Amino acid sequence: MAVDEESLPSRLLRLTRVLEDALLVILLAAMVVVSGAQIVLRNLFDTSFLWADPLLRVAVLWVGMIGAMVATRSDRQISIDALSRFLPDRWKARMRVVTDLFTAVVAGVVAWNAGRLVLDDRAAGSMVMNGVPLWVCETILPLAFGVIALRYLLFAWHHLRLGVVEEEEQ
Repeated sequence: MAVDEESLPSRLLRLTRVLEDALLVILLAAMVVVSGAQIVLRNLFDTSFLWADPLLRVAVLWVGMIGAMVATRSDRQISIDALSRFLPDRWKARMRVVTDLFTAVVAGVVAWNAGRLVLDDRAAGSMVMNGVPLWVCETILPLAFGVIALRYLLFAWHHLRLGVVEEEEQ
């Protein structure tokens, strides 16, 4: 009996995509609701939620980092590449291997240092708002940069296969 199951990596990629999209929608909706409530409370009742402004700052950080993850999942991030338009097609993929590996290394270094920041802030015991530790709010930094580094390693592998391996087969 043939069972058509998806591979584990494809299921994990789909789960990651769903989680990223869901988090973005939830965070953006919460930001709109909290910001709107702040406006109404301040203008009509001369009061506000004390926790709303710090929460919105943290939410902006999370939305920005998750947005960066979403941009990288489909290889749609901002890039400046003046050289590739002058290269032959077979060299474009090779050039992408270099840029993908460079991006993966940089994102990996940032993820490592962001992880150290989170651990340091956890040890320091700093708080952001109403007993919420700073390190909890910062956990998106090593997570997002780690995902970005992993994705660029996968892109490098893909472009290596396109530019080198498949060319040798022809």
